[in-house]
Amino acid sequence: MNSAAAWCLAGLCVVGTAARADDYLSPTEDRVRLSIGVMRLASATDIRVDGSNGVSGTTLNAENDLGLDSHDVEPKIGVMLRAGENNRIRFDYFTLDRNTTKTFEQGPSGYGGVVLLTGDPVQSYLDLRLFGITYGYSFWHSDRLEFAATLSANDVDISSQVRVNTEYRQLFASENVAGPIPTPGLDATWVVNPHFYLDGRAQYLKVSVEHFNGSLGIYELDALYRIHPNICVALGYTEVQTDLTSRRTRDTGYFHFNSKGPQVFLRVAF
Repeated sequence: MNSAAAWCLAGLCVVGTAARADDYLSPTEDRVRLSIGVMRLASATDIRVDGSNGVSGTTLNAENDLGLDSHDVEPKIGVMLRAGENNRIRFDYFTLDRNTTKTFEQGPSGYGGVVLLTGDPVQSYLDLRLFGITYGYSFWHSDRLEFAATLSANDVDISSQVRVNTEYRQLFASENVAGPIPTPGLDATWVVNPHFYLDGRAQYLKVSVEHFNGSLGIYELDALYRIHPNICVALGYTEVQTDLTSRRTRDTGYFHFNSKGPQVFLRVAF
């Protein structure tokens, strides 16, 4: 091999090495992220729906008293878009829909103006949807570490129904609570090495206005391993908790919800 060929080969090796290194850009430089997977959630729910005539309902545990599943597998969907170095927008969607029929075992209980009796075959429906749009500003940004202050607008929609349909008793009651809840928070990314990094976020807000008290907390920690410069597999843990108390005339009640558990997902990033 002559010297010219040797120099060309050496140059190609350097270029190839640089290209391989560049393949694994820091995740703190991602411009677009799409995360799709599943969550295994354990849920605990307390609910009280008062009658429109002002009669207070009974606080019921949705899992124990109404028979709704305490464990569910639900989809995980998330999108992040970065504009410039420090600004980004994240979209998240969380849903938990449950329904069942169970013979009511608790004594007479009020629910939205109807009275459930021992032995009633109660059909229950409880749906929770949360869609969040989050703006984040990175106040610390490097190849290995990023911290971002965030502010989210979370649209929360909670729908509940109970129904009793027998030869002698036909009862139906429903309640729907919906509205945006803003939550400040913090996002963090720690790049351990080109293949492995950690992502975490925490959001929380408690508000109290004239006829409404409420709080919303969202927490997540994920460990991600890159199997390709643009593809990660991830294992994490997430928790969503909310407390809502309404004292509005003809629309009073209480809702407490906590759902948490592990999640696995695939992330594609560019």
